[in-house]
Amino acid sequence: MSLSTETIPVIDAIAPLGKGYAAWLVDIWGVMHNGVRAFPPAVEATRRYREQGGIVILLSNSPRPSKPLQRQLTNLGASKESYDTTVSSGDLTRHELAKHAGARIFHLGPERDLPIFKDLDLTRVDAKDAELVVCTGLFNDDTETPEDYEVLLRELAGRKLTMICANPDHLVERGHNLVYCAGALAQIYEEDGGKVIYAGKPYAPIYELAEETIAGIAGRKVPRSEILAIGDGIRTDMAGAAEFGLDAVFVASGLHVGPCGEGLDDLRLAELFEGRKAPRAAMPALAW
Repeated sequence: MSLSTETIPVIDAIAPLGKGYAAWLVDIWGVMHNGVRAFPPAVEATRRYREQGGIVILLSNSPRPSKPLQRQLTNLGASKESYDTTVSSGDLTRHELAKHAGARIFHLGPERDLPIFKDLDLTRVDAKDAELVVCTGLFNDDTETPEDYEVLLRELAGRKLTMICANPDHLVERGHNLVYCAGALAQIYEEDGGKVIYAGKPYAPIYELAEETIAGIAGRKVPRSEILAIGDGIRTDMAGAAEFGLDAVFVASGLHVGPCGEGLDDLRLAELFEGRKAPRAAMPALAW
């Protein structure tokens, strides 16, 4: 059943709605930055919300653990005043890898993601010698597509190796381009019969960790009705929030509409959310 035009209002400012919540869970890539630069209106929005007593957790499917992720945010222009802390897929992946002490792992992903293994009792090996696969993305996401990995993934799945997917996203915007992520490879792996453990949105463990983090900052357990999720991914941010019982605001990045929210209209929203829980509102970009 299609959504009515009143179901998902399109708003330009988050303040009237967002001030009613004790905490925000804000997606990073696509909402706070595009992989090249931070979005000043989004940085300003989260900073001003915090000034009024709100808690901002940046919740990311990035395979980077929080410390290098926060350095990246600073380098891209997102000030530390704009958020309380981060919770990432990289953090969850490290927690999962700690259960496999001594394992021989094949890292499927770029060298920039190597901090995910720092100080863990693991040995990185070639694919032929591995007993566990850790996928953080494509080796070169500027030039490659998931189809380039079909033979490798089929061979690994045939050996019944478990894959830990450190970024369930399929696509993200980098500048004005769309690039593939680990989730796209994990999907092929599952289609080939492989087992995948997903560390990130839309799966509950990352939300549980975020919920615990909010409670630690607030000094109390914050009910889910007081937490607002803000994100641009239909299958990750929106689906995860809905499953976890959180209200949400959809930010229309280039994943689903044109640049700067171009094409964000009632018909497109109805198509995107047909059969899904509707968010409280949609925005062309996060702004106060």
